[in-house]
Amino acid sequence: MTTVHQTSPIPVVTYPEVRAALLAREEIALLDVREEAPHAEAHPLFAANFPFSHLELNAYTRLPRRDTRIVTLDDGEGLATRAALRLRALGYTNVGVLAGGVRGWREAGGELFQDVNVPSKAFGELVEAERHTPSLSAQEVKALLDEKADVVVLDARRFEEYQNMNIPGSVSVPGAELVLRVRALAPDPATRVIVNCAGRTRSIIGTQSLVNAGIPNQVHALRNGTIGWTLAGQQLEHGQARRFSEQLGTAQQEEARRQAKSVAERAGVRRVALADIGSLEQPGRTLYRFDVRTPEEYRAGHLPDFLSAPGGQLVQETEMNAPVRGARIVLADDDGVRADMSASWLAQMGWDVHVVDGVTPKDLSVAGDAPRPLPAIAVTAQQRISPQQLKAWLDADNGSTGTVVLDFSLSARYVARHIPGAWFTLRWQIADAARKFPSASRFVVTCGSSLLAQFAVTDLQALAAQPVYLLEGGNNAWEQAGLPLASGEERLLSPRIDRYRRPYEGTDNAAAAMQAYLDWEFGLVEQLGRDGTHGFFVI
Repeated sequence: MTTVHQTSPIPVVTYPEVRAALLAREEIALLDVREEAPHAEAHPLFAANFPFSHLELNAYTRLPRRDTRIVTLDDGEGLATRAALRLRALGYTNVGVLAGGVRGWREAGGELFQDVNVPSKAFGELVEAERHTPSLSAQEVKALLDEKADVVVLDARRFEEYQNMNIPGSVSVPGAELVLRVRALAPDPATRVIVNCAGRTRSIIGTQSLVNAGIPNQVHALRNGTIGWTLAGQQLEHGQARRFSEQLGTAQQEEARRQAKSVAERAGVRRVALADIGSLEQPGRTLYRFDVRTPEEYRAGHLPDFLSAPGGQLVQETEMNAPVRGARIVLADDDGVRADMSASWLAQMGWDVHVVDGVTPKDLSVAGDAPRPLPAIAVTAQQRISPQQLKAWLDADNGSTGTVVLDFSLSARYVARHIPGAWFTLRWQIADAARKFPSASRFVVTCGSSLLAQFAVTDLQALAAQPVYLLEGGNNAWEQAGLPLASGEERLLSPRIDRYRRPYEGTDNAAAAMQAYLDWEFGLVEQLGRDGTHGFFVI
C-alpha cells in the first residue's frame, strides 16, 4: 500500500511496490528525472531517463494517458518531488515518488545498472548467450576484407553514426532494414554477411534477425563492433555515405515478408487491421503507435497519430520511446517486413505488441513531422522579444550585466554556438542562476528554438524581481538575423551533465574506457538474473 510522506502532498512508493508492479506486468512509468550523465551512473533496470529540465517537452508525447501510474526518482537532488508536482500540475493523477530514490532502491535490495538503454543492451547479451549468435573478431573480419573475400559488411546503426566512423567498405543498413534489404545487398547465397555497430547490441540483434529470418547466407556479427576494431589497432573510415539501395525486387520483398511474418508469429506478435486500431485503446492501457520506417519515408507520408521510431533504434532505445513499462505498442510499415521484425524483438522483451496489417500508400495520408503536444504556455506578447531588441539591449549594456541571457540549450549545442555573453544553465538549476545576478536589469531566456526556454519564463519570473523575456525563435532566429555567435565553455553556470558521453561514440575515447564498457556488457546477463524483473524470453 502506498504511504504518504508527512511533509509532501506526493505519495511515496516503496521498492517492493514497484517490483511487484514490474513482476505482474502492470503499467508503470518509473522515471529517473535527473540529467542523463547521473542517470547513467546508477539506476533501476526499467527506469527511463526523463529529465526534469525537459519534462514539459516530453510528457504528453511519452506519457499519453493522464492516469498512468508514474513514479519519479532521483538521488537526493530533490528533483523527484519537483517533477511529481509538475506532472500533477500537467494533469497526471497517479504520481508518486520512489522512497529513498537510487539509494533507497539499493538499500532495499534492488539491482542498479549503469549506462543508458540498459534493457535493450541486457536483452542483446541474453540473446547471444542463449542463441550463441555467430560472430567474428575484428582481426578475422579485416583478414577477409584484405583478401577481398566474398563478403559484405552492413552497419546497423543510424546513418549519422555510420558517417562519423565506419568499418572500411561497409554499407549503412540501419537495423530494421536488414531483413528487407539483405537480399539485394547479398543476392548470392555464397556471400558472407557481417553486421556491425559501435559496440555489441545492434550487431547481435541485427545478426540474429538475419539468422531468425533464415537467409541462406552465412551471417556473423563483428564482435564488439567499432570498439573491437579500434582496440585491435585497425583504422576506421570517416564521412562515408554508402547506403542501402531503395530498389527491391518483387520476389526479394515477398520472401522477406514471408520470413518476417514467420519470425513475428514465433515471438507471439499480434496483428490488427488498420480499421481496428481503436479497439486497442482500452481504459487503463497506454497505447504507443510507432512507424518503424526511415525518417525520410515517415515525413513523406504516415498514418495519423503514429510517431516516427525507426525499428532498429526503437529496439535499441525502447525505454526512451515508451517509458511506460507494460504498455501496449502497435507498429506500422508499408512493406510487411520492418514492423514484423521490430515487433518480434519487442515481444521477446516483454511488450504487448501488435503489427498493423494491410497498410497501403493511400493510408499514409499525413506528411511532415508529427506535432508535439505541449502544455499551455504562459508567456505574454510583451515578454517576447526579437533578436534585434536583444542585440540593442546588449549593445547598450556595453559589457555590464544589465541584460543577462540564460541559454537552456543542450550543453553540446551551447558550446558549439551561442549568443555572445550568454550563460549556459540547466533548467532545474534556474534558482542558482537567478541568485548569481542580483544587479541585473532584466533576464532573457533562450535555447535553440526557444521551445524549451518558454517554459522557463514563469519559473524564473517567480524567482527574480527583474522582468523576464523570451527570445522569440531562440538562437536559430538570432543566427538567421545575421547576428554574431560565440562558442566555447567560458560561461557555464551548470556542469555539463545533460549528456552522457558513450564510450562507443566518437573517435577519441581512451582504450581503457572502451574495454571497460565491453566488460560491463559481458556482465549484464548476470545482472539480469539478480534483478529478476525483466520478463525477457528468446525464441
